[in-house]
Amino acid sequence: MAELEYKPRYMDHLLEEMLDTAGAVCIEGPKWVGKTWTGLKHCKSSLFLGDPSGNFQNRHLASLDISWALKGNVPRLVDEWQELPPLWDAVRYVVDQRGARGQFILTGSATPQRKGILHSGAGRIVTLHMRPMSLYESGDSTGDVSLQQICKGNAGSPKITGDVSLHDLAQLIIRGGWPGNLGTPSKNAGVIPANYIKAVLNEDVQRIDDTRRDMKKIRLLLRSLARNESTTASNRSLRRDIQEIDGENVEEKTLALYLEILDRLFLTDNQLPFAPSVRSSIRIKQSEKRHLADPSLAAAILGLNPEKLIGDLETFGFLFEALCERDLRIYAESFGGRLYHYQDYKNQEIDAVIEMPDSSWAAVEIKLGANQIDSAAANLLKIKGNIESAGGKGPSSLIVLCGLSAAAYQRPDGVYVVPLTALKA
Repeated sequence: MAELEYKPRYMDHLLEEMLDTAGAVCIEGPKWVGKTWTGLKHCKSSLFLGDPSGNFQNRHLASLDISWALKGNVPRLVDEWQELPPLWDAVRYVVDQRGARGQFILTGSATPQRKGILHSGAGRIVTLHMRPMSLYESGDSTGDVSLQQICKGNAGSPKITGDVSLHDLAQLIIRGGWPGNLGTPSKNAGVIPANYIKAVLNEDVQRIDDTRRDMKKIRLLLRSLARNESTTASNRSLRRDIQEIDGENVEEKTLALYLEILDRLFLTDNQLPFAPSVRSSIRIKQSEKRHLADPSLAAAILGLNPEKLIGDLETFGFLFEALCERDLRIYAESFGGRLYHYQDYKNQEIDAVIEMPDSSWAAVEIKLGANQIDSAAANLLKIKGNIESAGGKGPSSLIVLCGLSAAAYQRPDGVYVVPLTALKA
């Protein structure tokens, strides 16, 4: 791999830390996000189980003699390890025998069934989740503002960050964070996300456990997930959506099974609910916010291009929220934070919550237009007051993350305003 071809990722730092901590690191996540390239950047030898050379000779030899697969300079990369699940136990065993850190890097784009795996790998194998590129990693954010510093209450000086057009944001959504899509002509930016969906449906869904599935119903489920991107739609709501819009009935158990398959393929990446304090008298809803792995997938499933997206501002708003929350998760996890959302039974909602390692947290409202900043700030201040008056631990920072704002600054009421295209970890 040529040095100039590799774009640094936040995963680089996390991987280096874990190689210094554990005997092996497993990088998991969707296909095409750059797991292999990152693994190659940090390894000293490699084995590709998906290499078709010699009629998949590597996979065949590894199945005959697993110890052969693990020989080589360390860290040794084993790419797409899930093609041969017993490798997991073999890696755990070798790590135990050697008693050394940083021995193996495993990459996988699907979670295999536990069949053939005897041990969890706890204490020997650390798992890292890799996502598509954030805007800062892809070079589409200036990085003028640090999320970590804002979460710590360090505003910095106000910055003029420059104008961003609606078409620019639409283009970023359609293109997605796929490394192989950077530099693609704008008119073809939706081709790779569309082909991603085709590859998953035509190959991965059937191969994950060698079981035939009703592909029509999985396609309908994906369309429903795309229509419900960035919402807390329940399984029942998805079933009703498919029934009302597509005229097809999907049984509850079938839908749950198909959602599990999509999750094992890392095609979904839902946002968990947040509870600020068990002492608070406010009752918190426990629904997850639904996301596909990248907003470009929802756009591809719905057949959207930038012009169609701009013509449907409601959908644009949901997909922009997904874009923001994809990036917020990547940035937060790079410094030990976690991304959640907040929704209570008083109909109070916070789009994104970032919990810091010290348990402090930041509340983030996401707005496409700058004309919505005042109402978003008022909502954050109101919810903060309600949580604290009910005995809960309120947020230490309040943030309005915008699409079309041309400046980053802190308002007199203490709320930070940050354009997405100026943010970094």
